[in-house]
Amino acid sequence: MNNPFRRRPKQDGRHTPDLWPVWLVAPGALLLAGLVAYGLYHGAELLLASESTGKAAKPVKVQDVIKTTVTVLTLAGAVLAALYAYRKQLLDEGASHRADATQLTERYSKAAEQLGHEQAAVRLAGVYAMARLADDWPEQRQVCVDVLCAYLRMPYETDSNASGFRHGEREVRLTIIRIIRNHLLDPVEDTTWCGLNLDFTGTTFDDGSKFSGATFSGGQVDFSGATFSGGRVLFNAATFSGGQVNFVGATFSGGNVDFSSATFSGGRVVFNGSTFSGCQVFFIRSTFSGGRVNFNGSTFSDGQVFFNGSTFSDGQVRFSGSTFSGGRVDLINATFSGGQVFFSRSTFSGSQVTFGRATFSGSQVIFSRSTFSGSQVTFGRATFSGSRVNFSEATFPGGRVDFVAATFSGGEVNFGRATFSGGQVDFTRATHSGGQVKFTGSQVGAAATIDWGPFPSMPVNQP
Repeated sequence: MNNPFRRRPKQDGRHTPDLWPVWLVAPGALLLAGLVAYGLYHGAELLLASESTGKAAKPVKVQDVIKTTVTVLTLAGAVLAALYAYRKQLLDEGASHRADATQLTERYSKAAEQLGHEQAAVRLAGVYAMARLADDWPEQRQVCVDVLCAYLRMPYETDSNASGFRHGEREVRLTIIRIIRNHLLDPVEDTTWCGLNLDFTGTTFDDGSKFSGATFSGGQVDFSGATFSGGRVLFNAATFSGGQVNFVGATFSGGNVDFSSATFSGGRVVFNGSTFSGCQVFFIRSTFSGGRVNFNGSTFSDGQVFFNGSTFSDGQVRFSGSTFSGGRVDLINATFSGGQVFFSRSTFSGSQVTFGRATFSGSQVIFSRSTFSGSQVTFGRATFSGSRVNFSEATFPGGRVDFVAATFSGGEVNFGRATFSGGQVDFTRATHSGGQVKFTGSQVGAAATIDWGPFPSMPVNQP
């Protein structure tokens, strides 16, 4: 049942003033006016009575009653007139808002029409018009941004000799990317696009795509299935704070993707199932504080990922279930303080993972159930304090795990139930002032070599 005392619900796209019904407001206004007049009348009566103290009370004259009645009616009329003026003003404002909405809708239609034009110059004008409209129309800002993202998702031919190639199209697309990036620089600006959803699914990004210094806070940013081919795609100095940025199933072939000096605090960047072929991804000197970067199930074929000099404080980087064939992951000089790096269930063939001169304090590096064939994992000159490196149930038909000149002060290196049919584990010139190395339940074949360094030799091939 409808409540007659409730105001009309606001409808999207309408600007009619949200007023109480007249039949309810008018009696209320008259009642209020009557109460005010009654109070004034009795107040005046008490005042006159106080001035004539000691004199005999005089009867109320008819003229006084008439004056009071006229005063009340005049006051009620004034209230109703003010009510009418108020309602008329709101109706005029509603008409003005409707006119503004009509103008904004016309601007939207015009900009969308320009984006579909054959000439690149007209499409560029449409890009700027749509971006300006997004700034002027907060209620439909997401819709305007969706249109620009949808343009980027359209087929894009980079080969000038191909049939689908369009002259000037690259400049149009780079302009859209630049405009989006500029609106992500300052999350407190009135016209910021931070926190909006950005859908780049299946988009092709070539050289010149720049998101440097952007802030990704809230919302869903989706690069799933995107293709990064050649040149440089920049996310350097970007901030990932809350929300999620998806690169699920993306393809990186040639060129560089740069996240150097980026900050990850509470957000997630997901590369799960992506393919890296002959390209380089840089996270150099980045900061991971509570954030997470996932490469689970990805394929690295001659691709390289660099985390050199990065800081991990309660952050996570996950490569679980990934395949490395000739690729490389570098974490040289990285600092791990409570962070975690997962390579569990991964396959390494002719590839390299390097933690040289890294510092581990209260953190974990996990290679459990991984397979190493002709690959190398290096912890040379690394420092371990209260941390864990876990190779439990890993398989070594070849390859090498190198702790040469590493320093162990507490912590643990665990090769429990690992299988060595070949390969080498090397602790040469390591310094041991605490911590332990475990080979519990491991199986070491005759072709495998373990150089214990400062650690006492311990039994292998025993449960």
